[in-house]
Amino acid sequence: MPDPLLEAGWEALGEHPPPVEHEDELALAFAHCFRDAAGAMVLEYLRRCFLDRRLGPNASDAELRHVEGQRSVVAHVLALIERGRRGAGRTTNERRKML
Repeated sequence: MPDPLLEAGWEALGEHPPPVEHEDELALAFAHCFRDAAGAMVLEYLRRCFLDRRLGPNASDAELRHVEGQRSVVAHVLALIERGRRGAGRTTNERRKML
């Protein structure tokens, strides 16, 4: 059976991921997972390890790309959490019910 990714060629490696179904629900799930003290501890750890990490002037291109990829993932998680905390597209009354 042919692989659709192989058939798509370089276009399969686009810069943006495909849209996620139920994006609002996913954001709410992220907010729910990180809402308590344990979640705050994990987020602080991720910030320290990946967002606050600095490389020296001798870092290779590969190291810089690797660290930037890690930062991108943590930033995406933080953005989903924030979106979920804001209610992810829900009305004000629906957000009140969530709390």
